[in-house]
Amino acid sequence: MPDYPKRRRGGVRRKIPTTGESELIDRYFRRPSRAGDGVVLGIGDDAAIVRMAPGHDLVVATDTLAEGAHFPKDMAARSIGHRCLAVNLSDLAAMGAEPLWASLALSVTVADPRWLRQFAQGFFALARRTGVSLIGGDTIRGPLVVTVTVHGRVRPRRYVTRGGARPGDGIYVSGNPGEAVAGRLSLTSERASRSIGALRRRFLYPEPRLGEGAALAPIASAMIDVSDGLHDDAGKLLAASGCGAELDAGLLPLSRPLLEHAGERAAREYALTGGDDYELLFTVPASRESRLRRAAGRWTCPLTRIGTVTAKPGLRWRLDGRPFTFRDRTYRHFR
Repeated sequence: MPDYPKRRRGGVRRKIPTTGESELIDRYFRRPSRAGDGVVLGIGDDAAIVRMAPGHDLVVATDTLAEGAHFPKDMAARSIGHRCLAVNLSDLAAMGAEPLWASLALSVTVADPRWLRQFAQGFFALARRTGVSLIGGDTIRGPLVVTVTVHGRVRPRRYVTRGGARPGDGIYVSGNPGEAVAGRLSLTSERASRSIGALRRRFLYPEPRLGEGAALAPIASAMIDVSDGLHDDAGKLLAASGCGAELDAGLLPLSRPLLEHAGERAAREYALTGGDDYELLFTVPASRESRLRRAAGRWTCPLTRIGTVTAKPGLRWRLDGRPFTFRDRTYRHFR
């Protein structure tokens, strides 16, 4: 991070104290490599060098989080550190991949030691738990924006894409969509409920479904992570597969905290269009459903079938046997 420019105060040019980029990286982001993590050369040079284990393909995903667009101003630094890695790991989970390494590009307005320390704590707590090594990146002065690139591995032809669904496949979702957006909206609302704490945690500290994604790799025909809303992401998966779907809004796994906080109508809309859930939406052929049930018996999150893939394009939602329509609250950067 370059030194901040000098500013005038009372006619005197004064340099604002700051932390140099190398010192910032050494203090908050350099960690020793773990034995067997495949890192030949990590942070400190012009680029990192890593070694992929034989018999694996490399899987790479990148996501950017910007203050104001992806999280509210003044959100806890520890949560931002966790989220910026978690949302990327969710992409690896949706491919059935095992995470290995990450790079981090961080733009901050001020090199505040307390903020940086808490951000790093959130990032590395999740990195340690998921076996991720930070191998490089960049730091600059600017608006609060975080970009993470994650690298993972998968056996050849064992990855799952969005394009494999076929008519007759069941459509399933993990967890309880809708909780995260309710938690996000509560951060800027004065409305209180007994469930707010649990809902906020679902937004602040999303849990990437890595174990579930790995278990689904030999079972699912297509898969996507739910980041933009279940309805929107289901549309992406089925469009990529050249199919459509019949879906039952009455089967949506609405959690008790969400229902208590928002009521049934709003809870259903949150689940369909809210986003930020980072659950897995996937399709499974009928011949593999027994394998799915056995695998899901070891999960810590719910598994729910919500529909069936059809040859006819488009998504058709029903509730109590009738066509179901709803307001599309999906956030889009470009309209």
